[in-house]
Amino acid sequence: MKYFKSSLFLSLLISIFSFSIVAQEADYGNQHLFDEFTYRQGSVYRTASGKPGPEYWQNSADYSLEATLDDKNHTIKGNVTIQYTNNSPETLDFIWLFLEQNRFTETSRGTLTTPVTGSRYSGDIEGGLELSNVLAKTKTGSSSKHLISDTRMQLFLDKPLAAKGGQVEIKMDFKFKIPVEGMDRMGRFEAKDGTVYALAQWYPRVAVFDDVVGWNTDPYLGAGEFYCEYGDFDVKITAAADQTVVCSGVLQNPEEVLTQKQQERIAKAEKSDETVYIIKPNEVAKSVAQAKKDGTLTWHFKMENTRDVAWASSRAFIWDAARINLGNGKTGLAQSVYPKESDGNHAWGRSTEYTKASVEFHSNTYYPYPYHNAINVATNVGGMEYPGVSFCGYQRGGAALWSVTDHEFGHNWFPMIVGSNERRFPWMDEGLNIFINHYSTEAFNNGEYPTRSSSPRTLIGYLTAEGREGIDTYADIANPRNLAYTAYYKPAAGLYLLREYILDHERFDYAFKSYIKTWAYKHPQPNDFFNHIENVVGEDLSWFWKGWFFGNGNIDLGILSVEPYKGDYLITVENNGDFPMPVELLVTYTDDSQETVKLPVEIWHRGNVWSHLLRTDKQVKRVVQDPNKLLPDINILNDAWNKL
Repeated sequence: MKYFKSSLFLSLLISIFSFSIVAQEADYGNQHLFDEFTYRQGSVYRTASGKPGPEYWQNSADYSLEATLDDKNHTIKGNVTIQYTNNSPETLDFIWLFLEQNRFTETSRGTLTTPVTGSRYSGDIEGGLELSNVLAKTKTGSSSKHLISDTRMQLFLDKPLAAKGGQVEIKMDFKFKIPVEGMDRMGRFEAKDGTVYALAQWYPRVAVFDDVVGWNTDPYLGAGEFYCEYGDFDVKITAAADQTVVCSGVLQNPEEVLTQKQQERIAKAEKSDETVYIIKPNEVAKSVAQAKKDGTLTWHFKMENTRDVAWASSRAFIWDAARINLGNGKTGLAQSVYPKESDGNHAWGRSTEYTKASVEFHSNTYYPYPYHNAINVATNVGGMEYPGVSFCGYQRGGAALWSVTDHEFGHNWFPMIVGSNERRFPWMDEGLNIFINHYSTEAFNNGEYPTRSSSPRTLIGYLTAEGREGIDTYADIANPRNLAYTAYYKPAAGLYLLREYILDHERFDYAFKSYIKTWAYKHPQPNDFFNHIENVVGEDLSWFWKGWFFGNGNIDLGILSVEPYKGDYLITVENNGDFPMPVELLVTYTDDSQETVKLPVEIWHRGNVWSHLLRTDKQVKRVVQDPNKLLPDINILNDAWNKL
């Protein structure tokens, strides 16, 4: 009996060992990419169908802001009152806030991690916030205890803030010097008729506390953008009487800060599809453009259910506007402010036209634009977005100005409406937005300008580069040379492939718009996007998410052979790449007639070679794989077969 057991064990061991050798030699191609993927997990907070769960929550923050612009010393002095509500299921011992102006100091983490040669995200180092009178007040008491760490502040409470509705009022005064170079997101420059100020990241604001990581306190370094809670904003900005101020939200006191003529022109613009001047070029920097001849004016703005506000101010602004037609009888107001250096129809004279067209396309195609105003500001910022306000380079014109205007206003949908975490997942706002820009540019003025996002094949140089990185690389970690691809172009190309090649327009569009509607004013994670698209289109796309969004592999499909077979033909295709794709073949017969053959991705379930039986009584002359050249296939030499 002992011998039998030992012999049996030895036989089993030999069998297992032999099987492992065979398994190692077998080539199952990309079969592993069809395996289960972890994003299909659901919870009471986020469902497996990609929707907010029955117990989904997010905290909120309402802001009252007062600021005074000193255009002699280039400083901002102000105060903020934050009404913060804890809707989470746990108590909070402290509140984390962001102090993003602290990036502009000599010892900030962002400064110390900027290459000595500089980068797009270089910034001044003579700034930083000066805070005073910091106070957190709850029903139980108050506390001023706080710790500042780089661009974050931890504010301690007298007692833990209650779960599911506990509120705290946070107050503080602040002051900072406005940087000239604000990391290409804000700043100031000297125009002929005065300084142009672009103000963003300008007030202390609460960090997001969510069900995924708790407090989101990643420091503000440079490439990583923002993640904000939603709330209502009440903003009062005091500036010299010769300044024109524009801001996210709706102006509450036009009769106090605008001339009668300017108010009449705005009323006209509200009804006009053509651009109307509010301040004409020959009125710039003259008293005719001022509601008050000297002293200061306080501009009052309000905005509801938004994640941020930004503003701009200058005595050098030309100002024009036109009506936005948002659908269902709703209208808004596209506006542009720019110095004389930017004037002309070859440049910013068409900015309002571009703004209007971009917002109308997005609003009528994807989701209604929620704000009344869309304001384009000519600044020394290349391109940066905020709710209802965009900062774009004042030297741009033509296709370049259309492109940046369309892109920045597109961000009102991602991440202003769909509130993703830009700092960790930049592709969720940049990539989705670049994808839309392709179609909005096609639609603008009957295709006046070429699209920024052309065929995914244009990415092959990057996709085959040795130093390439994946889409899932954080913005602050990605090599600066790769960021445009990891955050912008590769994810956009992936969505393009889904819509144009893998799925179809109807299914993709329905799912994409459903995702926007489902997560409007909420905080989706990548898994929520993947889950939602899959559940709406009814497809298991794990192979695609893993191959394109979580890997550096490439596509290489080819035609191995075309052979007569029992009166028909066998077309054998091969997958020599790193992940699978459906196959589309264009068959041309000797009589020059053509037939399209589409094979599903499931042909690669069990290996990397597949033979398709083409039933025909004609003679095949030529077969081409991917005839529309949509795939970024890294080897085009095996894409066609020709009869000798």
